[in-house]
Amino acid sequence: MKALKILAVLFFIVVGTQQTFAQKYRFKTSSYSVMEKNAKGDWGKWSDFKDTSLIITLDGDKNRIVINSTQTQLYNIDVYGKTIENETDKTVTFNCIDNSGNRCVIEIITRKKQGNRIQFYINYPDLKIVYNIYP
Repeated sequence: MKALKILAVLFFIVVGTQQTFAQKYRFKTSSYSVMEKNAKGDWGKWSDFKDTSLIITLDGDKNRIVINSTQTQLYNIDVYGKTIENETDKTVTFNCIDNSGNRCVIEIITRKKQGNRIQFYINYPDLKIVYNIYP
């Protein structure tokens, strides 16, 4: 039943972004982790996951994603990417511009072989943040 709910949400995200009217989708986070590039330009290791309870809103009407943290994170959606699906994952991609004017790629990934666990990635050239989403 949970898998059907998750698939329904992802379906409406994809379909909703292609229509003239869109909807808002809200996700609740459970934890996050961060990875940075070092001085040599190599990716470090993911930090240990830390508990967090935030609301992430995907607003198709306003073409933006908002993370309601202590300091609100606003990402304007520049390009709605394609949905990519394989045996293990289903990924919905958005090319965004944050509230500081920096470009990033946001991915909502459903891990099929992990009980359809959802992860929300924010990818910058030198920084990656991942949020685990409650089912």
